[in-house]
Amino acid sequence: MTDVPSNLPRPVGPGAPSAPQARSLLIADARTRRRNAAEKRFRLYGILAIAVAMLALVFLLFTILRDGSSAFVQTYAKIPMTIEASIVDPQGNRDPAQMAKVLTTSYGKILQDSLARYLDDNDIVVEGLGDKDIQGFFSAQGRADMRQAVLADPSLVGQVVEVPVLTTSRVDGMFKGRVSRESAAVDARTSVAQYDLAMALAERGDLQTRFNWDFVTGTDSSDTRPESAGLGVAIIGSFYMMLIVLVLALPIGVATSIYLEEFAPRNRLTDLIEVNISNLAAVPSIVFGILGLAAFINVMGLPRSAPIVGGLVLTLMTLPTIIISTRAALRAVPPSIRDAALGVGASRMQTVFHHVLPLAMPGILTGTIIGLAQALGETAPLMLIGMVAFVTTYPSAPPQGFFDPASALPVQVFNWTQRADPAFFERASGAIIVLLAFMLAMNLLAIYLRRRFERRW
Repeated sequence: MTDVPSNLPRPVGPGAPSAPQARSLLIADARTRRRNAAEKRFRLYGILAIAVAMLALVFLLFTILRDGSSAFVQTYAKIPMTIEASIVDPQGNRDPAQMAKVLTTSYGKILQDSLARYLDDNDIVVEGLGDKDIQGFFSAQGRADMRQAVLADPSLVGQVVEVPVLTTSRVDGMFKGRVSRESAAVDARTSVAQYDLAMALAERGDLQTRFNWDFVTGTDSSDTRPESAGLGVAIIGSFYMMLIVLVLALPIGVATSIYLEEFAPRNRLTDLIEVNISNLAAVPSIVFGILGLAAFINVMGLPRSAPIVGGLVLTLMTLPTIIISTRAALRAVPPSIRDAALGVGASRMQTVFHHVLPLAMPGILTGTIIGLAQALGETAPLMLIGMVAFVTTYPSAPPQGFFDPASALPVQVFNWTQRADPAFFERASGAIIVLLAFMLAMNLLAIYLRRRFERRW
């Protein structure tokens, strides 16, 4: 057989084979161009998805801040108040026990007469202003605050004092955009004359809108006093529950994860346990609320609306999350670390606690804090165990405070959104801001702990 010389001329003609095209890595062919175009489209889809998500997040935060930022400020009236002895001390003996028998409604006449006298002394004339408008200018909480001040210091009786007095939610809404002159004309709880009175006093500097610490530290109020509602009890209740969850869920969850990952034999029993843990992580939170109602309240007899019950329920709900994240952190430690420790004579226990656990600590702490943040925002299980109760007293210090009635931040938000007065909706949005601030702080703490304890190998 002889080789055909390569320099022979190629056949030409209609039936002759076509010459092969020369290919180069520097020149993209049609297939490569299509692949590159598909990759560009995929990147574009990813960028668009991120942009849509960011826009939705920005819109959500903007709406919450717009509706809730005004809850952190409140309008107060500061005019001369004459503490008439004939009203607050009918016996005239300055005995606090006798003065305590005077009802809070009696102090409303002091506020009403003082405001009417102030308008006459300063020639402030408001067309159509009546006694009902003056009487509804001050909050019922303002009367209660004045009564407490007089009982705390009986020497105020007979004097003229200038103390900031809380105005009603309608008057406060006139300076926050909720109430206009047109809406005041059709609102049964205010009037155009009251609106003009508020504007006249504001021009003289007698009405001040300043930061409201009582919103953060105060207790809840009735439907007739939305301007005095606060988050103090809810914040303390949430703190107590998170403390219980941290004390119970962290050691139990970490110990369970260490055993399952490092010591448990691989058999059907451990497989069944792992499947159940994964299933519990996907169970709706309201199911845990039903479990808490049946086990902790109906069977064990623990009090309703108590942080101890809420903490136990949230512990059961948080345990699967902590176990799963802890096992993932332990599994992420390279096997060579274990082999090296065992090779130099360390026991199985020493290997886990001296080498594996410190390296997995950043992931464990991160998973724990994320689980706590998730529990902080839960509402459904707490509603089933009675955390929606109207609580106006602060719980005691631990451990007694764990059994006292309390509320929680997410439940307080739900409670306020169910009330009719628009001021409660404003306060619900403000409570969401506080709740988001706590969750943001917890997530930042998780990032810090991960960076602080992270070890590279």
